[in-house]
Parts: sequence; structure tokens; C-alpha cells
Amino acid sequence: MPWCEPCAKYFVPNALTIEGGCPKCGAVVGQSDINGRSIDPLVTAKTLDLRALASTDGQDEKAPWHFKLLVSALVIYISWRVVSLFI
Repeated sequence: MPWCEPCAKYFVPNALTIEGGCPKCGAVVGQSDINGRSIDPLVTAKTLDLRALASTDGQDEKAPWHFKLLVSALVIYISWRVVSLFI
């Protein structure tokens, strides 16, 4: 997500100028990939590669604790419903 530090605002890549700057102040905005690491070559409207921006190496992907809690609660609920069929 492109972030303009002087304006303190996120921009979609389509909202940037052709040079990759902020449309309000004109400053060059920082680019990062899906994991938050900065992308060294400046992404402009002509060099935008959505596959590269969305790529991940798989190291940062963990299920959050509340998702695990929800899945375990669902398993317990479904198990109880199956048991209650035979009681």
C-alpha cells in the first residue's frame, strides 16, 4: 500500500501520479508488499505488477488465535450435535 508520510494517508496505486507521487503534495510515496517490506524499485502506473505486490514467501503466514478458537468451538459444537442425534 503506498503511504504518503507528509499527508499521513494511504493511497491505492491508481491514485498516484504517473511518477509515483502523492496527488496532493507531490512527494514520492513509499511502496511496500503484502508483508510490509519496502519495494526498492519505485512502482508507478506503468511498472505496476500486482503479482509481485501480492507475493508472499510463506514465513509470515500464521492463523490468528481467534481463528483457531473459532474453529475449535465449531468442531465442539458440530460434535455435540452429532452426539445429540443418538441420545
